[in-house]
Amino acid sequence: MEIEVSRQPQYQENVPLAQFASYRIGGPARVYCEAKSVETVREAVAEARGRGWRLFVLGGGTNLLIDDHGFDGLVLRPNLRVLEAESARVKVGAGMLVAELLEFLAERRLAGLEWAGGLPGTVGGAVRGNAGAFGGEIKDTAVEVVSLNTETLELTSRANAECGFGYRNSFFKQHPAEIILTTTFALREGDAAEIARVIEERKEYRRRRHPLEYPNIGSIFKNVDLKRVPDAVRELCAHVIKVDPFPVIPTAFLLSEAGLKGLRRGGAMISPKHPNFIVNIDHAGSGDVRGLVAEAKQTILDRFGVELEEEIQYVNGL
Repeated sequence: MEIEVSRQPQYQENVPLAQFASYRIGGPARVYCEAKSVETVREAVAEARGRGWRLFVLGGGTNLLIDDHGFDGLVLRPNLRVLEAESARVKVGAGMLVAELLEFLAERRLAGLEWAGGLPGTVGGAVRGNAGAFGGEIKDTAVEVVSLNTETLELTSRANAECGFGYRNSFFKQHPAEIILTTTFALREGDAAEIARVIEERKEYRRRRHPLEYPNIGSIFKNVDLKRVPDAVRELCAHVIKVDPFPVIPTAFLLSEAGLKGLRRGGAMISPKHPNFIVNIDHAGSGDVRGLVAEAKQTILDRFGVELEEEIQYVNGL
């Protein structure tokens, strides 16, 4: 297949997606494009629409399970590198890594996102999933999100209240036609040393508790809303209930109680260190991970009457 385009976006064929995925799992993209400007994003989307290509928007690849068969369409990576500060307001491009943003904020003594220390992936992905940890969430400081609609090619600016932020959720996650381009955060002045200390503390917590020595995509399942569990389970888990940002039972506790630590399928394993992580220990395929996800869900449903909900995103080949 030869792709002839006269516009700025540069297209590549049969690009292996595993190289962009934290899991190191995934087949090739039929077509791949990295866009470094809003106009390039718009033009690439228009090209996909005109040619009838399926479209998938790739961020940092930190919570994706990409099918071994790859993706039969255009994989668009909006690598927008905007990073501008005006007083305590910071405008950030979707392609900036969370780690890069935190370094920028610490240098400028701007506080409010320290909870994200060690959080992998891009700012765009964090906003889309309303990432959170240690009692903080993206919704606490995001005041404006600009996105491109892939159907109308129009730009829209949404204030916080219009972004539909919920538990690991947002308007953008519910409406895949919206591609996040930039996010503006309202922060506050703080002490540089204290900001850096808290960020490092959060990073160290993740290093101690999470199986970062293996390819992974973070927590597989959302924590369980306390209101959704039977009374007997609530009593069993009373000592581990935490606020995240509302009362939840850590899914890792349920997986551990069910004896699922160390369970393997092919090259994938439920981590003994943190059972809400499924790690790639030996060239796992997407089917290995999917099998463990299904087995874990069924086991928890049978044992506790609790239905787990995935936090990860599946990228299907066909």
